[in-house]
Amino acid sequence: MADRLTALDATFLELEEADQGAHMHIGGVMIFDPREDGAAPPLDVVCRHLRPRLGSLPRYCQRLSEPHTGGLRWPEWRDQPSFDLAAHVSRVRLPDPGGDDEVIEWASEFYSQRLDRTRPLWEIALIEGLADDRWALATKTHHCMVDGVGSVDVAYVILDQEPGGSDGEGPVDADRPTDGLPENEPERGQGLTGTGWELARRGGETVRRSVSSAARLALRPARAALDTARSPHRAREAMHAARALVEVIVRDELIAAPRTCLNVPIGGKRRLGVARISLAEIKEIKNALGGTVNDVVLALTAGAMRKLLLSRGEEPPAQGLRAMVPVNVRTAGEHLALGNKISSLFVALPVAEEDPLERYRAQVAEAESLKSGSGALGAATMIDVSSLAPPILHSSLARSMYATRLFNLTITNVPGPQQPLYAFGSRMREVWPIVPLAAEHAIALAVLSYDGELFFTFNADRDAVPDLDEALNGIRESLADLHALARGVS
Repeated sequence: MADRLTALDATFLELEEADQGAHMHIGGVMIFDPREDGAAPPLDVVCRHLRPRLGSLPRYCQRLSEPHTGGLRWPEWRDQPSFDLAAHVSRVRLPDPGGDDEVIEWASEFYSQRLDRTRPLWEIALIEGLADDRWALATKTHHCMVDGVGSVDVAYVILDQEPGGSDGEGPVDADRPTDGLPENEPERGQGLTGTGWELARRGGETVRRSVSSAARLALRPARAALDTARSPHRAREAMHAARALVEVIVRDELIAAPRTCLNVPIGGKRRLGVARISLAEIKEIKNALGGTVNDVVLALTAGAMRKLLLSRGEEPPAQGLRAMVPVNVRTAGEHLALGNKISSLFVALPVAEEDPLERYRAQVAEAESLKSGSGALGAATMIDVSSLAPPILHSSLARSMYATRLFNLTITNVPGPQQPLYAFGSRMREVWPIVPLAAEHAIALAVLSYDGELFFTFNADRDAVPDLDEALNGIRESLADLHALARGVS
């Protein structure tokens, strides 16, 4: 059987096709300590390091059979004739002084460029010229190939557990579970924290009509009905999924995400911003004030978005901003499984609350009240049902599921390894994750934990968010506020 794109994988191609400003690639910038010789590894050594390891990632040597979606069936993954690894690995040198500003400016341009759909959909850049003889690797992979959690699994193949393992022989054991954050190990069907988030309030008549039409398609196959009738367990699961789907749709019709200055047409140019916070600081706050690590992350984000809106003279919406939170639904045995294994949930960020402590309490209460919610199942069922639509019709469904009526911004929090990793003898010190922007969504946030630190990376439209520093300062100010409150309690 041909290795064909799933409907969910194809969604990210369709979102690009619908809007020239949407670039559906993910990735990250990995920054390393100096090597013994003070130079970045040679390009041919990097290629020689990658070549044997790509055997664990066959899709990285494949391209789409068709560069566009539509028609009666999805494109297939096909081997790239005369695959040239060197064509996917480039080398760049930063201008002096090679500090954070120069790295961020280069990365902003790198992630502003779409991947070529006539080739395998990934790139790696080797970056030299960083201050203090440091060097970096930047990865860019199309979202139709892999999701955020899957990209962390892929990193295990590229990186090593020991300084001397970068000779192409000793990749990290990808079957070993990721440590992640203590409260950040998502379970199947659960949300960002593994405790469940807000039931998806996915709105819009378009979504309701599309799902209803797709549901009618799902009811046609008599064989499926017969199988369900013969299996009471399957019938109960189907009924539970149907109930969750109905609950999602009903809530969608009642409540839409607020309209804000963050939801405007976007172009193709990006602006990145990075903040670093130690896990120890985050844990000190949650231990003193209650909640989880992820509650702290979301409260910091709420503070950042509040500051950005106020700096623009816009009143923060009373119902809060709505964040779309990707949900990992991978099973324990699906390390290195390419493609997307995600659903979506939605969480309100209480940006209208002025008091930092009350804002934090509201964020914690939001999560606590939704622990037993079926939002993840309802959203997953919606995706499953929509996948029954033929490719020629699926594009409108894809756009409706990423509409501004549904959410204001994306927040993804990926649990990364909590032990040091290495490449070419150098210890990796930082990882700046990248999450893409959908049409009319001018800002998104990716958070990744690694080796005792959390790295917050804002990805924003360059023209729509010239004031990204306001959001970064909002993260820092919110952290200082919560830290002071935590120390006052303790």
